[in-house]
Amino acid sequence: MGHEKVCCNCGGEDIRIEKVKEIIKKNKDIKGGLIPILHEIQIIFGYLPEEALKIASEELDISMSEIYGVATFYSQFTLEPKGEHIIKVCLGTACYVKGAQDILDRLCSVLDVEVGKTTKDGKFTIEAARCLGGCGLAPILMVDDKVYGRLIPDDVIRIVEEYK
Repeated sequence: MGHEKVCCNCGGEDIRIEKVKEIIKKNKDIKGGLIPILHEIQIIFGYLPEEALKIASEELDISMSEIYGVATFYSQFTLEPKGEHIIKVCLGTACYVKGAQDILDRLCSVLDVEVGKTTKDGKFTIEAARCLGGCGLAPILMVDDKVYGRLIPDDVIRIVEEYK
């Protein structure tokens, strides 16, 4: 997915930064070009690193606060690296009433990570979702695109093991 670091050992600049500069040059004169630029930067890195945002700020003559404002407003952008697998626990009404908070708490405990963060090994990112649309299977969680329903806290261990 392009998250690997591509750099030579001769002290050369990271190739991805050169790609960022090319993206900015290609979109610089397009009205509303910041969002496509941020999108392409995130494809390259898997998130929006500060170094790339500083380059965008300088090249586009846009303040860092304006760039951060856009990056934090749109939920598809992330300022932190994501894990190999994204686990979303639904906290919508049906799931919450049926024990989703206990599922989320157990998941965070088992993986030793906080909601919104990535495990130290980079394997999992934990997210709380407002509704995942599986109310009839409540409580549910998703790992990437796979849905797990009618969960109890003890199910978390089995699910996590599938992805280790």
